[in-house]
Amino acid sequence: MAEVAPGGHQRWALDRPKLVTGIILLAFAAVTAYDAYSMSFRSAYGLNPNTASYLVAGILAILGIGHFISAARPSEGAAVVEADWKAVGMMGLALASLIACVYFGAGFIAGSTLLFAFTARAFGRKAFIVDVIIGFVIAVLIFLLFNKLLTLTLPMGPLERLI
Repeated sequence: MAEVAPGGHQRWALDRPKLVTGIILLAFAAVTAYDAYSMSFRSAYGLNPNTASYLVAGILAILGIGHFISAARPSEGAAVVEADWKAVGMMGLALASLIACVYFGAGFIAGSTLLFAFTARAFGRKAFIVDVIIGFVIAVLIFLLFNKLLTLTLPMGPLERLI
C-alpha cells in the first residue's frame, strides 16, 4: 500500500496479512518438500510416490511468492468486504462431508464428490445436481490417477472396490 510521505514521495507499506500468508505458504512448501525428499520408498519407473508431494510443494511455493508480490503492490481503493458466513458454513459442510465419508467408509469418491458440490454452492453456483456429476467425474479421475498410476491407496468405499 502506498502512502504519501512529507515532500510528496511515496512510502511503501507491506500488506501484512498477505505477507504472513506468503510466509506460511512457503513454510508449508518447505515442509512438504522435505517430507517428499525423506520418503524412503523409491520406484524404478518414472513417477515415484513423492512426485505428487514435490508438485504440491512447488505449487505452494509459487503461491507464497505470489503473495509476497501482492503484499508489495499498492492497493489503493481496496474496499473492505464483510464475510459471507453462509459461504463459510457451506465450506465447513463440504469439509465435514469429506471427513464423514472417509470416516464412515463411504470412500474417497463419495467424499470428494460432496466436497466439490458443496464448495461450488459456497461460491454461489446453484446447479447442485450438475455439480454432483462434475464432482463425481473429477473424483473418479483423481482416484484412478492415484490408485492406478501412482499406486497410492486412497480411502476405499464400496464404489472404489468396484473399480
